[in-house]
Amino acid sequence: MTGASRPLDLAVVDADVLTMDERAPRVRAVGLRAGRVAVLGDTAEVLALAGDDTRVVRAAGATVVPGLIDGHAHLDREGLRAVFPSLAGLSTLDEVLARIGALAARRPPGAWLVTMPLGDPPYYEDPPGVPDRWQLDAVAGATPVFVRPIWGYWRHRLPITSVFNSAALRILGPEFLARCAEFADVERDPASGEPTGRVHERVFEPTLELMLPGEVARFDPATRVDALAASMRAYAAVGTTGVYEGHGVADEVADAYRALAARGPLATRARLPLSLPWLSAGPAGRERLRTGPVRRVAGRGEGDELLRFAGLSLGSTHGSTGRDQRAAARPYTGWAGFDYEAALTGADLVDELVACARAGVQVAAMTPDMLDVYERVDRIVPIRDLRWVFGHITDLTPADVERVRRLGLVVTTHTNRYIYKEGRAVPLRGLVDAGVPVSLGTDNVPISLFHPLWHVTARRTRDGEVVSPEQRLSRLEALRLATVGGAWLTFEQDWRGRLAVGFAGDLAVLSDDPLAVGEQGLRDLGSVLTVVAGRVVHDLT
Repeated sequence: MTGASRPLDLAVVDADVLTMDERAPRVRAVGLRAGRVAVLGDTAEVLALAGDDTRVVRAAGATVVPGLIDGHAHLDREGLRAVFPSLAGLSTLDEVLARIGALAARRPPGAWLVTMPLGDPPYYEDPPGVPDRWQLDAVAGATPVFVRPIWGYWRHRLPITSVFNSAALRILGPEFLARCAEFADVERDPASGEPTGRVHERVFEPTLELMLPGEVARFDPATRVDALAASMRAYAAVGTTGVYEGHGVADEVADAYRALAARGPLATRARLPLSLPWLSAGPAGRERLRTGPVRRVAGRGEGDELLRFAGLSLGSTHGSTGRDQRAAARPYTGWAGFDYEAALTGADLVDELVACARAGVQVAAMTPDMLDVYERVDRIVPIRDLRWVFGHITDLTPADVERVRRLGLVVTTHTNRYIYKEGRAVPLRGLVDAGVPVSLGTDNVPISLFHPLWHVTARRTRDGEVVSPEQRLSRLEALRLATVGGAWLTFEQDWRGRLAVGFAGDLAVLSDDPLAVGEQGLRDLGSVLTVVAGRVVHDLT
């Protein structure tokens, strides 16, 4: 039996299929074969191609959409949240101390107890109480305790706080706290002058933990691989089948992806620009980067349909104290997942971007000043056909939107911060109406793309206020940005992002209708069944 006549592998019928394909925008059933869409139509038409081994999912009217594509994901971080014991779900300081005491009681003598930060993910807002060293001593005894700080961009508010007990401080020694003074305030008891165990960092990228002995709190390579697999399961549960990492990935994260792919097919399609140490490389080192890794990720890069390394994250340096300490930890990056040295300024930045343009390398950058830099590069080497990425947009004037359009940029969003938290304009209506390609992104806070869909359609801040309602998108438009927009971002609009015959067999059967559910319900949508390349990767049916 030929492939074309072989029975379907999977049929989803009695559904409301939103294809994102203008030729057949809404059908009742979809059939997959060999990882691709083989047929769309009514239920009888699809069932006619089923066989004894075809899995048939009767969706009972549920909405089916193409697999969602997260244009700014930080996927690897999600699984890392479960590596250390959680302090979430606690409402008082006494509860925090009780949990730490219970955890310490189970640790072998002398072994460190390292926990996740205080508060509840994804933002870790308003922790129930921050213990001092002596309160920890009372419950943990001789067990050295380290309560990790958050990744500061989860909350976007400084300081970020770590806590040590007395046993931990004795092991680290007084010189450790002295070395933190550049980027942190070491809290001291007013009466005795003794450290309280609380250290408040003045930087968003946690730096103190990078200075700890390597065995204390680091994510080792095997842990990163296992956490990556857990991350993919979590993203699949909210219908996400593909990710793009706008900040790029450092070597240790790239290696984790390769190791996980060696185990078997990935549960999420990953498109990974590289994050490289430009700042510390020097002229000779930059030449080695250009002729080595950068050349390999030119054009469509290297890899396959599930895992592909393509393009480069290279933007301007944003000043931050503690940079030397973070650089010293290389190749380890902690929560970041990208290289802390992946940035340049001035003529050095322009020179490297010009070299990327000449080599046909897609570049991604995340700071507002990069629009001016991109224009400088474009005057030397045209970049319009390279789909360079302009991420984390905030307030763009109509003239800025026109510049973005003229340069052929692809915009990725961080609506969780700029609409929901900060009430910024984020002019998506203006961008879409100007014909600028846009891809929605979560930035991992939280991981569900249904939050950005809610942000760009409801335009509500966390205080409930509506911000720039004239920039509101329809739900169908927003869903298009989360599917077709993500495929355009990675030059793959001809084979994924829609449900059409011959396109990738990536889909999600949703828990409710995203076009009809209430505002709160839209934010809380999930997936009942998620499929990547024809394989079921999440199943609640």
